[in-house]
Amino acid sequence: MRLAGRLALITGASRGLGAATAVAYAKEGAHVVLVARTVGGLEAVDDQIKAVGGNATLVPLDVTDGPGLDRLGAALHERFGRLDILVGNAGVLGTLSPIGHFEPKVFEEVMAVNVTANWRLIRSMDPLLRRSDAGRAIFVTSGASRKILPYWGAYAASKAALDMLVGVYAAEVAHTAVKVNLFNPGPTRTGMRRQAFPGENEAQQIPPEAHAEALIQLALPSCTMNGAWVAGDEALKR
Repeated sequence: MRLAGRLALITGASRGLGAATAVAYAKEGAHVVLVARTVGGLEAVDDQIKAVGGNATLVPLDVTDGPGLDRLGAALHERFGRLDILVGNAGVLGTLSPIGHFEPKVFEEVMAVNVTANWRLIRSMDPLLRRSDAGRAIFVTSGASRKILPYWGAYAASKAALDMLVGVYAAEVAHTAVKVNLFNPGPTRTGMRRQAFPGENEAQQIPPEAHAEALIQLALPSCTMNGAWVAGDEALKR
């Protein structure tokens, strides 16, 4: 088992890519800490993890609860003393709208979940990652961060901000044992994809489970990449 004895924390872990990653890591021997808002969703993923012989800790928490993330970091420090793998996967699309028509509440929520929550996550978990012999942090981004897409203003801006935030973090830990990278899954079969492209043929979308190997590789102690932007759909073609 390639992740035996490793401790991984995954946000947005109750469905989609987060759930698939949690099961994949557990199957490889990691103890996974699952963070999501819905208890029922977390319990369903926990059942999948138990079915493959894995172990999980369930944390019902909204990632926009900054003090809650701080408390989680403190609890992990007290119980485990470190964190080996961090996957910042939680994200929201918001609405697709002309920039001048966005409701402030919607715009602020997209930024809160996609940017600020990941900054708070880094702030809380960085000391724990540095206590690992090979801390690995992976943040889920999007091709929207690199394209000019009309009506995608809030989401695209949030992912572009995340890319820069994570890039700076990677530079700051460059001389440590921590490696930090971005992962773009591409057109993956998730609820967010259905929301963005309701008429798209789901048979042509990538199942979230197909990204397991790429996300395992980024989590391994042997991973040497730092500050990379990894395109998941391109990795599947190799």
